[in-house]
Amino acid sequence: MSRERLSMRKIHEILRLSGGAQVSLRAVSKTLGIGKSTVSACLKRAQAAGLSWPLPADLDEGRLERLLDAQEARAPRCREAIEWAQIQRELRGKGVTLFLLWQEYRERAPDGYAYSRFCELDAQWRGQVDVVMRQSHRAGEKLFVDDAGQTVEIVDARSGEVQAAQIFVAVLGASSDTDAEATRTQGLADWIGSHGRALAFFNGAPEIIVPDNLRSAVSKAGRDEPDLNPTDQDFARHDEVAVIPARVRKPRDKAKAEGRVLLVERWILARLRHQTFFSLAALNAAIDELLTGLNERPFKTLEGSRRRHFETIDRPARRPLPPVPDEYAEGRQARVAPNLHIEVEGHDCSVPHALVKRQLDVRLTATTVEVLHQGQRVASPVRRPRRGGYTTVAAHMPEAHQRDLDWTPERLLRWAAQHGPSTRERIACLLAKRPHPPQGFNAAFGVMRLGKDDGEARLEAACARARAIGTISDKRLASILAKGFDRRPLPNQAPEANPIVHPHLRGAGYYR
Repeated sequence: MSRERLSMRKIHEILRLSGGAQVSLRAVSKTLGIGKSTVSACLKRAQAAGLSWPLPADLDEGRLERLLDAQEARAPRCREAIEWAQIQRELRGKGVTLFLLWQEYRERAPDGYAYSRFCELDAQWRGQVDVVMRQSHRAGEKLFVDDAGQTVEIVDARSGEVQAAQIFVAVLGASSDTDAEATRTQGLADWIGSHGRALAFFNGAPEIIVPDNLRSAVSKAGRDEPDLNPTDQDFARHDEVAVIPARVRKPRDKAKAEGRVLLVERWILARLRHQTFFSLAALNAAIDELLTGLNERPFKTLEGSRRRHFETIDRPARRPLPPVPDEYAEGRQARVAPNLHIEVEGHDCSVPHALVKRQLDVRLTATTVEVLHQGQRVASPVRRPRRGGYTTVAAHMPEAHQRDLDWTPERLLRWAAQHGPSTRERIACLLAKRPHPPQGFNAAFGVMRLGKDDGEARLEAACARARAIGTISDKRLASILAKGFDRRPLPNQAPEANPIVHPHLRGAGYYR
């Protein structure tokens, strides 16, 4: 503490305790709640003025103060002028602390301010600048983003319909360089697109993006750790940035964005209030023109401008963007149905059969559907604009189902004809018995297995006997082969002699 901030009462106490009571400097310091260096400096000035305890009775407080001030004025001082604006710029560098800057200052000025006084002077200087500029942000560390509450009308030249365009604002924490653009909505596609264009505007990526708890960015708002939606997470992963939303009802978390939004509304939107725009492109062109003037406008209390600070502070610290821009994709989840398909926008797409009843992640781009299980892509069908229908990949089905896809009724009949007419007739009956021929494939495959086990000749003979006795049951056919009935001669089928013809007699043929 310096003497100027000591009351006359404490000065009297310092002299009394040190001179009269012979109390140590440490004890005086603790008793009065002031630093030992301040106590020592006060005693040295009193000694130089020829004062000791008890003080002369005719020495009033005014004269005592003048005597001590005179001794302080004669004390040698070597305190160089401190460029506090430069101190603030240095603090934005990575790893730079106020203590480090004070150490460098004391190397240049050994008799300069103590660290505590240095911190107090720094705080006093920061209290004189704008509130938004008081925050200390590291170079290339944070990008604050927000949507302005004010909108701009766009008029459809043909229909006269008026649509309110939203204003997206992004500002770098260290330099306050600002980007702004108009979008059709605050939806997810416009929100992510504005992020990408903002990073392109700054030609680099920060370490952290700080959005508001807008629904487009946060799927579930939490007090301390809001949950990002999958699309925002994909964007952050692609550009290698961390997205840390501002906490709910914590305006200081995004004070930089709040200040920039207000500045954009006053500096840009207010100047456009009398203009009529017929397209989003025309509105953004007008915003870009005014935005250049905003970033190049000199600060009121600091040297330079936002653009100049960006060039000297943020640009060297920014990280390069990936060579391929992020492709917008929507994220959602879907459960696999027992038929091996998931529903995506009303269209069913197949996935591997081992994932039946599993919950999968779905990523939708403009042209493709990417299905993920535990981060691994398991299917990637083409995105169908129409609703309804199926997209089935044969490799996703079990082996038995894949075999069904390879067979057709015509192929089955050709296979059966190679064994003989009776086998072909039996397969034809199996297929015709069902409303849809593919429903008879399993029964036909059962006949094929019998031929594989017992031979083509026996299968043909068994089918002939089954036809003779009037059965098409698979069990009866298997029983014929198992008991060897196929090797026995067929029963005689002599035509009925002198058949009786009468309109009331139906005959055996009626029941066939």
